[in-house]
Amino acid sequence: MNEAESGDYDFKRLLLGSIPSLRAFALSLCGVPDRADDLLQETIMKAWAKQESFEAGTNIKAWLFTILRNEFYSQMRKRGREIGDPDDIYTSQMAVQPNQHGAMDMQDFKKALAELSDDQREAIILVSASGFSYEEAAEICGCAVGTIKSRINRARARLQELLGISGEGDFGPDAKTAAILKASAI
Repeated sequence: MNEAESGDYDFKRLLLGSIPSLRAFALSLCGVPDRADDLLQETIMKAWAKQESFEAGTNIKAWLFTILRNEFYSQMRKRGREIGDPDDIYTSQMAVQPNQHGAMDMQDFKKALAELSDDQREAIILVSASGFSYEEAAEICGCAVGTIKSRINRARARLQELLGISGEGDFGPDAKTAAILKASAI
């Protein structure tokens, strides 16, 4: 047996010899045998993966107990952010529209926006996208407030025409996707 294999064997022997103490510590932290066993398994897996960071001749139990304790606290923080849903009540009510629809809608919107006249595009971007008031946009463009309002009104009407939007029902998922999402929520 060469020196590297001997080191692996020693680490394995020390790790296996520490399991009863680690399990007892895990059980004292978790209070439930199943969770304690899961915590112990995670600890052993992490220790095995990071065995090169263990310095031979130092206290392996202290090193393993530190890994176990850190893993326990990590799991507790993670559980604090999770919501228990054993009967799938919350999960069954959740539905998310696929991302590709939003990306395609944005492409269509950019094309339609490019087809507006320069003064309409400028007015709608200043007020609707940049958050300027009508008065501020009028000052930036060097025109009357009524002119800005008129440009925005015409720009919105033209965008609705170019995008084929006739009402609120045209926003969100298409009819087929909406039906699927609604059926899956039942």
